[in-house]
Parts: sequence; C-alpha cells; structure tokens
Amino acid sequence: MDADQDTDSFRELIGSDIRSLEQELEKKETARNCLIVKPVNQWIEDAKGRPIPNMLFSEFWYENELCILYADTNLGKSILAVQIAQSISSGVAIDNFQLEAKPQRVLYLDFELSDKQFEKRYSEDYRDHFKFHTNFLRAEINPLVDIPKEFKGMEDYLCDQLNGIIKKHGAEVVIIDNLTFLRNDNEKAKYALELMKQLKRITKESSISILVLAHTPKRDESRPISKNDLAGSKMLINFCDSAFAIGSSQVDPSQRYIKQIKQRNTEHLYHTENVIICNLEKKFNFLQFRFLYHDSERNHLKTQNHTGLEERDEEMAGLISEGLSNVAVAARLGISEAGVRKRRRKLNM
Repeated sequence: MDADQDTDSFRELIGSDIRSLEQELEKKETARNCLIVKPVNQWIEDAKGRPIPNMLFSEFWYENELCILYADTNLGKSILAVQIAQSISSGVAIDNFQLEAKPQRVLYLDFELSDKQFEKRYSEDYRDHFKFHTNFLRAEINPLVDIPKEFKGMEDYLCDQLNGIIKKHGAEVVIIDNLTFLRNDNEKAKYALELMKQLKRITKESSISILVLAHTPKRDESRPISKNDLAGSKMLINFCDSAFAIGSSQVDPSQRYIKQIKQRNTEHLYHTENVIICNLEKKFNFLQFRFLYHDSERNHLKTQNHTGLEERDEEMAGLISEGLSNVAVAARLGISEAGVRKRRRKLNM
C-alpha cells in the first residue's frame, strides 16, 4: 500500500513538472509570436478570471489603465495628480468624485518639484505640514547615479528600470510627472510610440495603473480642448486607454475645468457640454481642486468680444448698473449665470 502511494505521489510530481514545463514552453512560444490567437469564447473565459476594473478618479481613470492628464503650464496638473494620489493611497474619495478601489500603494515619480518646493506646497509657510498616507511614495531622480553605457541617457535608463522599481516597492499605481522629462523628443512620433509601448507593457504585465502628466503646446483658448492639443497626440492618444485635460476658466482666474478626452471603460460623460468646474485653492496646508458645478465648456472659453477678464468685468459692471438680472448679464456675455454670481461676489458688484 505504501509502495502504491509512493508511485501515485511520484506520478503526481512528474505530472506537475510536465504541466509546468508545458506552461513555460507556451509562454516562450507566445513571446515569439506577434499575435495571440484563441477562440473568442476562450478569450471571454480568460477575462472572467480577472477582476472588474474599479474607478480610481471617477470615470476619468480606471484600474489597470494607462491614462494621460494634460494641460497648459501652471494650470495645476501636478496639484490634481497629488490630490488623486493621496485619495487612492488612503482609500478616501475626493469630494464629489468617485473612488471604487481599495487603498493602494502609489508611487509618484516627481520630475517637476524639489523636495523643498513640495514641502512649501503642502505646509503653512514651511510649518504645520500636511500628513500624507503611508501608502503614498514619492521619488526624485538621483543626480549622482551612474548611467550604464548601453543607455542613451537617464530617460532610457529609467524606462528600463521602471518595472523593477515598481515591484521592489510594491506599487499598484504609478504617476509620472511629467512626460516631458521622460522624453525630451516626445513630439516626435517614433519616441512617443516607444515610450507609450513600454508603459503599456507594464500595465499589462504587472496589472499596474499608470497616470502620465503631459504639457500642451500653446493653444487657442477660445476653442474647446481636444486630443490635438496634446503634443505628439496622434501616437500618445492612440496608445493610452484614457485621457482627460484641464482647462483655464475665463469666468475666474482661480477656476479650472476638467474634461474627458478618451475613455474605454465607460461612456463619454464629461464632454464639452458637461465639464467639471473646480476652484483651485489651498485649504490650510493642502493645495487642491474643489468641485463647484458642471457646465458647458463654451462658458469658460475666451470669446472674440471678451479677450480679457478686465474688459469683461467692466462690461458686466455696466450691464448690472443698467438693472439687468444675472441671467440677462450671463446671456449678454456668453457665460453661465453661476459665473456671473461668483464674479459679482468677488468684486462686490
């Protein structure tokens, strides 16, 4: 009986080794083929075993997506990205936005601010510092690192090392601030394509969610934001899963609007007729976006008749002095009634 049990155990061990060998050979064979071909029903069966992606930042960004956030300089990309990172790492949603995922470890690659600049942004004049969640990791480039000769520069070396860095620190979410550092030539299609392929590969192989921040070239603020406002967009937009943008509001210098540009896991909700209006403000020691309302994008764009805020304020004051209501003033100026109310409060009109 003992001999029979030993024989069965040996057979199971051999069978297990054979299955492992077959799986390894299958992986190697798959790596050599540019296409993976399976029956459609098999694709669905395989997909059933993977979890349904949760929202990380409402419908703008889901788990396991490669997402791009872009805007002009000084509109608050980094501020919103840090706010999103704190939300995901703590598991606490930003007010009026949705977070479905459990708390996750976030790795924020900061190529914009020094540690002292970051400290100032999240403190009260370098005192009373904001306490971030322990799941939130921040990284800067090591200026003393020796780059191996086989790499063209820091960008190539970082991209090569990124997967290992993610695994070492147990990161589930990565935010790269910003794309300009990673590829100084990112407007050239071949470089943009290679970068997005590398990041896309990481999301697939490691089930990592990646948010990449990017700049826009100088744009005409009288027209709606589109995918064409992202430098190198023909490649970058094609290879990301989702994208959203921040625009400046002509209603108030402190206001921004957030617009959905591309999505795969949801319908197009935050389009030009339904952008999210936010106020950029510092609440004690935390600089952040605060939700105000939904509105049409056209109410926050420059118009031919009102190219400057001061000119529009003068015209608004004149219309108010004539006894026009907020609704009538808004109609004359081509902005929202809420925008008129806010501006009147601010200027004590």
